[in-house]
Amino acid sequence: MGRHQVGVPFGSMTPLDDVRKVVLSHCGPGPIVLLPATEAHGLVLAADVVATEPVPPFDNTAVDGYAVRAQDVARTPVTLDVIGELAAGGVATDAVREGTAIRIMTGAPIPEGCDAVVMVEDTERVGNSHVAIHKSAASGDAIRRAGSDVQVGVTVLTQGVVVTPMVEGVLASINAGTVSVYRRPRVGILSTGDELVDDGSPLQPGQIRESNRTMLRRIIAETGADVLDIGIVRDDESVLEQVLRDAVNVQHCDALVTSGGVSMGDYDVVKAVLGRIASMQWFQVAMKPAKPFAFGTLTNDAGVAIPVFGLPGNPVSSLMSFELLARPALKSMMGSRHPYRARVHAIVDEDVTRKPDGKTHFDRVHAYWGATDGRVHVRRTGPQGSHQLAATAVANAIMAVPDGVGVGAGDEVTVSFLGPESGPHVS
Repeated sequence: MGRHQVGVPFGSMTPLDDVRKVVLSHCGPGPIVLLPATEAHGLVLAADVVATEPVPPFDNTAVDGYAVRAQDVARTPVTLDVIGELAAGGVATDAVREGTAIRIMTGAPIPEGCDAVVMVEDTERVGNSHVAIHKSAASGDAIRRAGSDVQVGVTVLTQGVVVTPMVEGVLASINAGTVSVYRRPRVGILSTGDELVDDGSPLQPGQIRESNRTMLRRIIAETGADVLDIGIVRDDESVLEQVLRDAVNVQHCDALVTSGGVSMGDYDVVKAVLGRIASMQWFQVAMKPAKPFAFGTLTNDAGVAIPVFGLPGNPVSSLMSFELLARPALKSMMGSRHPYRARVHAIVDEDVTRKPDGKTHFDRVHAYWGATDGRVHVRRTGPQGSHQLAATAVANAIMAVPDGVGVGAGDEVTVSFLGPESGPHVS
């Protein structure tokens, strides 16, 4: 992209997939860092993790019960002498010998001479020193062998795996205190416009409450990125230019997200400044909402090209362009192999008709499990205007409706879910 470049003339539209290709071509994985495993949640492993310790580290019991010799309990019922008791964390001092048993608790090490454990539910204590065994056990029963989960030298986790709570548990189990991951990007976010107010003061004529930045900073944080809230920038070219330059040079942002000033009719402060100091493309994306979208790079003083995502000002459009264009780019910068949200097929519960307009429509919907068919069903959450955020607030998914395609109740559609807690609800 050259400075001042306009990718597509206003009035013509670019397919969403083509815009995605442009964006992702400039948003590859960022720097690799070594972090404590406890600080790597949500990040992507940049190197394989190889076990240096076995899991479990010793043979131990999987149940509460009695450590026995299998040959002593081949025929039941049988009564054995209880010669000791062993809890998790303890060390066996007695060996299991012919005709004896040791009371043992889950996780305790297997004592010498034991080759099976009988569950306590299959036993009956007889006095203080004997136990009646009512169920036979074969050699190896209820014993977890050392290394049965993870063996030394085995690749436990591969490059590209996301550090989830389960992954953190695995790392802790093999004493992997640090991991190599793609660094968490620092994303600066700002809204532009003289009309915006966010201080709670009474609205003056022509003013509106700022909501895009409030919404987007949380969504950006949910991607795993660090968020720098730059605030509202007024419609002053020199001020906006300084703010943008400070963001990439002083505040060391790895990406910038702006809201407002990219539509055809917008006052041209954002376009003028970005067009002068960055290499930008201004798109009319073949989608609704969120047709206007800007993307480019602003080179910092170190010569690094910092991605800039120019989102439209209408709140629903801002959300949708972030979801479909900016979010995948940020996930790609974090090393994700799968930057897009997963898509599933669902049944639409209502008729949705569209006049051909050259755009794919993305409706905000409520997804839930059907009570009788076990399928995901969706219904629109309310008005679909680009300014109507209230209806969008109760949506948990996006439904894609191709250009000019009418879908009727009972038809199959493609949906993707929104947010970390989203998914089909129980009907």
